[in-house]
Amino acid sequence: MNYQVVIKNIDTVNEVEGYWSDEDFIQLLEKFNYPDGAIAEKKNLPELLEMAISDYEPNEAAAIVLEYKLGDELNEGQIEQISHNMLIDKVCEEYPEIHMQGTMFHVNQLLFKSYNGKFPNAKASVVHFYMKPTDSDVQKLTAENVLKLLNDGLSDRNLIKRLFEDQMSQNIPFPEAESIIWELTTEDDINYNLVTSENWINKEDIRESEFESVLEEVEDEA
Repeated sequence: MNYQVVIKNIDTVNEVEGYWSDEDFIQLLEKFNYPDGAIAEKKNLPELLEMAISDYEPNEAAAIVLEYKLGDELNEGQIEQISHNMLIDKVCEEYPEIHMQGTMFHVNQLLFKSYNGKFPNAKASVVHFYMKPTDSDVQKLTAENVLKLLNDGLSDRNLIKRLFEDQMSQNIPFPEAESIIWELTTEDDINYNLVTSENWINKEDIRESEFESVLEEVEDEA
């Protein structure tokens, strides 16, 4: 199917609003020995958590938040190592398990705020774009569809194109797309917003902001 694609804007942000729920704040406050989170005013929860976190050594706090968010996937030794590495590097951009990078970004930025910059400042991109088929009915697109359609508008320096050249340009499965795109939203199946790491897509990666692209039906691997 042929699509008209327009990349309208890319916002660079330090945090993704709405990621942390009130329940997250309450449970984390309990883990940081502040048991009264459940009776605190909801609007005060983020500030209370920042204060509670700052009473701990940075790597200790990192280990607690990592265990809360990724304890089912990481063992104690991995959490310990990552909690130290986070103070030096943007682990959320470098971690080999791509499906964990989004969660690590949110953890990193919570700690970055709580410690006034002791952790590296990672950034996310919010890409606002338009994708409309020119020769068929509108259909809701998946993360895989979106990345394949964006391919022609991205420069060859783009990290996704460099790491996943075949998946981006050929009609073969691209399961990593669901991990590269952290959020994908639309209200009309034409105008979309996606959230990802600035490391994956940033303003400098855009070669063309308006172009036509072809979406082929992906052939299942035998």
